[in-house]
Amino acid sequence: MSWIREQELSFIERLTGNILKAGPMPKHVAFIMDGNRRFAQKAHVQRQEGHSQGFEKLAETLRWCLNLGIHEVTVYAFSIENFKRSKEEVDGLMELARQKFIRLLTEQCFLNVCFAYTSRHEIANAVKEMAWGVEQGLIKPSDVSEVLLSECLYSSNSPNPDLLIRTSGEVRLSDFLLWQTSYSCLVFQSVLWPEYSFWNLCEAVLQYQLSYRSLQKARDLHREGQALQQMEADRSCVAELLQNCGNGKPVDAQSRQRELLNYTASREERVRCFLNALQHKRDTVFSDLSSQAVLA
Repeated sequence: MSWIREQELSFIERLTGNILKAGPMPKHVAFIMDGNRRFAQKAHVQRQEGHSQGFEKLAETLRWCLNLGIHEVTVYAFSIENFKRSKEEVDGLMELARQKFIRLLTEQCFLNVCFAYTSRHEIANAVKEMAWGVEQGLIKPSDVSEVLLSECLYSSNSPNPDLLIRTSGEVRLSDFLLWQTSYSCLVFQSVLWPEYSFWNLCEAVLQYQLSYRSLQKARDLHREGQALQQMEADRSCVAELLQNCGNGKPVDAQSRQRELLNYTASREERVRCFLNALQHKRDTVFSDLSSQAVLA
């Protein structure tokens, strides 16, 4: 039996979903699933039961997302900071996550799981990997940019979330996807995660739709700014090259433009080769970890 239960929505839920889908819909939604422990306390059950209810709610929420046409979901399952909790709770969470996510893997789900994760660590790691690329001669210091850093993040194969939802009433991101959610709609809801409902999700989607135009405008301006910064950086590098290689004579505009196009093409090729090498490096690390796990 599928963990993501194949249960039909009620008539009123389907009607509401169809009305929402007439407007702009988020393609990628991120969740900070907060409130499991408070739910357990409220329901007078063990913390482990609260976490178990939280995983079951995730499966239900994924079904709602599928019905609404949301095809990618990212969840904050476990922060590095959570290791500070009691050993009993951490061990229980690890075993519960192992059981649940193995079932999701067999279902080829559209879920990204951030486990033992913090955004600051992710960003710092991306900076280290760009520095490694410079040290290896794969890229030049001038190739380092905001766009390249984005490509070095763990989430580089996914679009940035359109909508981020945090439950439990906490109004903070807790070091989750800080870079990726700069232009996302942030919705903070007071409901505890195991009590999350289809209507809570619809409310969040509606808030996204109300903010859609301003968010889209901000994203477009940001992309234009990135493109302009990269163009200026390329022009600066070309000007320096022409100055170092020239004989003191001025370079005509056509030759300068040709050099700019050549430099841009070479930069893009360097970046492509660097990202391929970086992916190979990461794959090797994961393969080694997997081998060590099997031997253990």
